[in-house]
Amino acid sequence: MDGEGPLAGIRVLELGSFVAGPFAGQLLADLGAEVIKIEIPGPGDPMRRWGVLLEGRSIWWSALARNKRLVALDLRLPKNRDIARRLALTCDVILENFTPGRLEEWGLGYEELNKENPKLVMTRVSGFGQSGPRALEPGFGSIGEAMGGLRELTGSPDRPPARAALSMGDQIAGLFAALGTVAALRQVERDGKGQVVDVALYESVFALTESLVADYELTGFIRTRTGGVLPGVAPSNAYPTADGRMVMIAANADAIFSRLADAMGQPELAVDPRYATHVERGKRIEELDAIVSAWTGSRPFDELDATLEAAAIPHGLIFRAPDMISDPQYLERQTIQRVYDDVLGQEVAMASVMPRLSRTPGRIRWPGADVGAHTREVLSELGLEPEVVEEASKAP
Repeated sequence: MDGEGPLAGIRVLELGSFVAGPFAGQLLADLGAEVIKIEIPGPGDPMRRWGVLLEGRSIWWSALARNKRLVALDLRLPKNRDIARRLALTCDVILENFTPGRLEEWGLGYEELNKENPKLVMTRVSGFGQSGPRALEPGFGSIGEAMGGLRELTGSPDRPPARAALSMGDQIAGLFAALGTVAALRQVERDGKGQVVDVALYESVFALTESLVADYELTGFIRTRTGGVLPGVAPSNAYPTADGRMVMIAANADAIFSRLADAMGQPELAVDPRYATHVERGKRIEELDAIVSAWTGSRPFDELDATLEAAAIPHGLIFRAPDMISDPQYLERQTIQRVYDDVLGQEVAMASVMPRLSRTPGRIRWPGADVGAHTREVLSELGLEPEVVEEASKAP
């Protein structure tokens, strides 16, 4: 470990698999924490085979497991749990996303470990949290999205709930897990005592739903899917271009709408009583969107881009991967980084470290490696005999 980043010196043991916990581990590792991930020998984390595959290996794995030291250890075997326990007691944080109760069955629960290390922080990510009638049930991000309200709010109102085409529930929970971990570590600095960070998938999603419940309790209004529009706000939507793309325009404020009307060559719209104010425009979303669409649909994006930029109107092309790769803003800020992956034998593009810190930024030090790539070095650091290390890392 090179000791770089604001979390340098923090040692994290990552247990579990799939997305939510490992994504939190990625965020902590990006900012300098030493993250040691345990996965089953042989197949390893199921995420190694998820998403788009290249030569049988997930491309996503390069990013999700980046900056982590990977240890192959079958925790189903009692003899390996003692090794995991010894490793855990060298760490500041245990990050896990097993079904509640699993670690306790293995003698790796917080209460036991805390007796030997009172400063230990255990971040626990699960479908329904560590308490409640559904606590012991397995949970995935999709269920969290459903119960947290996101699926009901995603898609068009005349169609069933849609998925955002990303693992939103898992990654939202991962963000909260990383935040909670850093907060708990700060508390350790203050009073020397660790604690449990309890992150439920459904609660993490629900935390982003604004005043959804209060709207219902105070007015009876039930928020649901609205497609591409923001109710009561116009024009603010994705509009077609002559060259087959879609451009997002947000010109709902009165002054911005006036500039848009001028740019469209229809300044009369800004003084028309039907469109002159935010409230009136919000009543006529469909007809106003039709007017804007007719204008954008007659021009290629490059022309629209120049016109909208000159008029200081918030806008942006609906990006796909090729657009991101060539966009000047992405390029200037190096939003995409490419890291050479030894297993794939080529560079892999991935999001750079977020957020950006001006003085002690994180960085990508290496991509996700093979199963057990660091087993020998990590277990040897515990003082284990070579034959014990060799036996522990065998595939089941």
